Amino acid sequence: MLIIMKTRLLLLLTIFSVNSVLADDHLADTKYFKVCADPYMLPMSNQNGEGYENKIAELFAEKLGLELKYEFFPQRIGFIRNTLRAESEIAKGYKCDIVMNVPSSFELAATTEPYYTTSYALVFAKGGKLDSVTDPSMLLDAAKASKEKVKIGLTDVGAAQLWVFYNGLMSYITPYQGQPGDPKANPAKTLIDDIVAGKIDATVVMGQSAGYWAKQYKDKTELVVLPIKDDPEKKIRLSYSFSMAVRYREKAWKETIDKLITQNQAEIEKILVDYNIPLIK
Repeated sequence: MLIIMKTRLLLLLTIFSVNSVLADDHLADTKYFKVCADPYMLPMSNQNGEGYENKIAELFAEKLGLELKYEFFPQRIGFIRNTLRAESEIAKGYKCDIVMNVPSSFELAATTEPYYTTSYALVFAKGGKLDSVTDPSMLLDAAKASKEKVKIGLTDVGAAQLWVFYNGLMSYITPYQGQPGDPKANPAKTLIDDIVAGKIDATVVMGQSAGYWAKQYKDKTELVVLPIKDDPEKKIRLSYSFSMAVRYREKAWKETIDKLITQNQAEIEKILVDYNIPLIK
C-alpha cells in the first residue's frame, strides 16, 4: 500500500511539474518568432523585409534565439482575425504570435508598453507655393496669399481631417481614398508621390510615412516635414504612441516582449531614426 501511495504521489508531482513548466514557458513558439505583418505597407513592413517592423523583428528573433517567420496579410479589416487569432493549418498553435506595430490603444489584442510616439505631419515640397510655412499653423495664411490655388491632398480617414477642418482649410482639399480596394496600394505614398509629381502641393500624413518617404525622395525633391502638435483646446489629438500586440491571456509572452523592448530600446530607436521617423520624447 505504501509503495502504491508513493507511486501515485510521484506521478502527481510529475504532472504538477510538467504543468508548471508549461505555465511558465515565456515563448509562444519554441522554434519560430512568428510575426503577423502587412506584405506591402512601407515603411512599416513588406515581404522583402525592408520595413522598420521587419528590422525590429529580426532584432528580437536574434535575441530570443529563434528563427524568424512571417504570416503576411494586408493590415486592414480582418487582419487580426486572419493572423494573430488564426490557428495554423499546417502545425500546432497559431499562424503568428506578434504584431510589431499597433496603436497603444488597440483593443483587438493585448498591447505591450509603448516603444515610440510620433504625430501627424504636414508635408510639402520646398521651392513651391508654401515656402513661407515654417509651422503647420501658418498653412491657411500661406494658402490665402498664394496666387494659384493650393491643393492639399487628404485621405478620407484619420484625425488629419479634423485638423484641416478646424484650421479652415477644407476648401483647399483634394480627396483621396484612405483604404483603396487594392491591398498593394499605399495611401500615404500615393499622396507624397503626387506632391513630388506636382499634382498637389501638400498633405497631412502620419509621421512614419512623412519622414520615411521624405528621406526616400531626397535626391529627387526636398520635402519639408513639419510635425503637428496636439490641440487640447479644440480636443484634436494628433500624436500617438505605438506598441506591439500579442493575444489576450498570454501574460508570460507579453512580459517577455515588454522585457525585450526595455532591454533593446536604444537599438529600436536607432532603427526608427534610420527610417527618419519624427519621434516625440
